[in-house]
Amino acid sequence: MAIKVAIAEDIDDIRNGLHLIINATEGFECDCICRNGHEAIEKIPACQPDVVLMDINMPGINGVEAVRILKSKMPGTQFMMCTIYEEDEHVFESLKAGATGYILKKTPPARLLEAIQEIYQGGSPMSSTIARKVMTSFSDQQVHQPVDDLTAREREILQQLSRGLQYKNIAANLSLSTETIRTHIRNIYEKLQVHTKDEALRKAYKS
Repeated sequence: MAIKVAIAEDIDDIRNGLHLIINATEGFECDCICRNGHEAIEKIPACQPDVVLMDINMPGINGVEAVRILKSKMPGTQFMMCTIYEEDEHVFESLKAGATGYILKKTPPARLLEAIQEIYQGGSPMSSTIARKVMTSFSDQQVHQPVDDLTAREREILQQLSRGLQYKNIAANLSLSTETIRTHIRNIYEKLQVHTKDEALRKAYKS
């Protein structure tokens, strides 16, 4: 079953290029394209996509506000910002609005498709520069009591999860098997009394 993708992008060449890449790849389809935030808010709910690629700087309603509005209507849809902006303000405003992924427009097509699949499967893909900003933000925050019961290894895995890494990448980074990572994550969820990665991160790292 193909992953249904919607695109909101005001630059014709970029919008058409994304549309072509997605529809030319097996396992992906895109039949919902929007030229600005207003169109996104009007058209996307009717399309019911799995993943939305959202530009930030669009005329009228910008991408961050569009995500905030759409996420309240479509909590099960995953929103990934696809933008030129790397500034902290744009990154964190997007994440607070409800985006669960943030990649740059210069991302190669193969990595873009991988990111769409990753966010569809429950991950939080981010460009490496963006992930470093998020990591820096987390490291500057106090870890609250809910993580006191976690082992050093579990905290390490939780930190890797905050970077949007997939289980296989975490396993490679820590020289462990993917199944061992899954076991640790199940233990983390149980200790924090949560059911998803996003809930675990919100409970562990509070501003």
